[in-house]
Amino acid sequence: MITLKFKKFNFEAYKPGKAKVKKLRKVIKLSANESALGMSPKAKKIILNKNLNLNKYPDGKSTNLRKSISKTYKCNSEKIICGAGSDEVIQMICQLFLNPKDEVILPEYSFLMYRIYSKIVGAKVVFSKEINFKISIKEILKKVTNKTKIVFIANPNNPTGTFLTKKEVLELRKKLNKNILLVIDDAYAEYMKNSNYSSGLDLFKNKENVFILRTFSKIFGLASLRVGWGYGSKKIIDALNVIKPPFNVNGMAQLVAAESLKDKKFINKSIKHNLFYAKKIKKFLENYGIFSNDISANFLLLNFEKSKYSANFFYQNLKKKGIILRSTESGYNIKNKLRLTIGSAKENLNFMSTVKGILS
Repeated sequence: MITLKFKKFNFEAYKPGKAKVKKLRKVIKLSANESALGMSPKAKKIILNKNLNLNKYPDGKSTNLRKSISKTYKCNSEKIICGAGSDEVIQMICQLFLNPKDEVILPEYSFLMYRIYSKIVGAKVVFSKEINFKISIKEILKKVTNKTKIVFIANPNNPTGTFLTKKEVLELRKKLNKNILLVIDDAYAEYMKNSNYSSGLDLFKNKENVFILRTFSKIFGLASLRVGWGYGSKKIIDALNVIKPPFNVNGMAQLVAAESLKDKKFINKSIKHNLFYAKKIKKFLENYGIFSNDISANFLLLNFEKSKYSANFFYQNLKKKGIILRSTESGYNIKNKLRLTIGSAKENLNFMSTVKGILS
């Protein structure tokens, strides 16, 4: 018997938010920060078009989608690269910049794919402490060495829901060594209406040493189509295009993503919906001593430290009723907390009604 040798990795695979409960047909999935309202009606029309020519390979450069992104966000289409979700862009950035024994700094509670892709290419992942579940610039700077190549931050941060202000982000870039790439993940930027917040894209469109990540999986509701993009200097984008898979974003995804950008009315509706229900749910849960972060993205990190109920009790009893939240112990190692996605009106009302039944 032949034993083939392959690399062995000393880390857990990414575990997505659960979507099923045994013996239950209908579940309310509030575990993956997906769009509450689904996709734009304009985007749905594209999918229902029976004349789409899907037997040909898609445009490998996503030219029309990049032009649509450029027009919407007032940025240079030549400095955009598209990927099968922003995850693929993270993977390419790690492949491009990192060598074995290089160091990558991450906030201790951050999107799991930053650490996974960094470790796959052999880099050392260094975690910086967060203060009250918020990214700390001081703590990041403490971890910098001459081996540091990349600093990853999501703003607002997943899974904590906290965010760095415009002033803080500018300070971080200013104080970091110029040769370190700062990667800012703007996945939830569209939801942000906080006056002291600015997206990475708005702040660093012309910076050589900042790279921005964006996704169509959140507010645009295209999670299943897997489409995201990155924005950086022309030199970085040209280099990424050399290692990019040839037809990485499928043709349907390119068409639907471009169309979804046009539906401003739907985007505004999604933002208003999120703000309304995030406030409503936050206030409702405080009646039971369950507190959360200030409203930012389309999710809340629920803190049970001041509640007479534990996160596990809350999670398990909701699960029995067919409502799934995200446990933050697995992967993130955050104890006695849960992450709750803001759902549709029907889902949110069902959630609150069920909680009332369980905790009363």
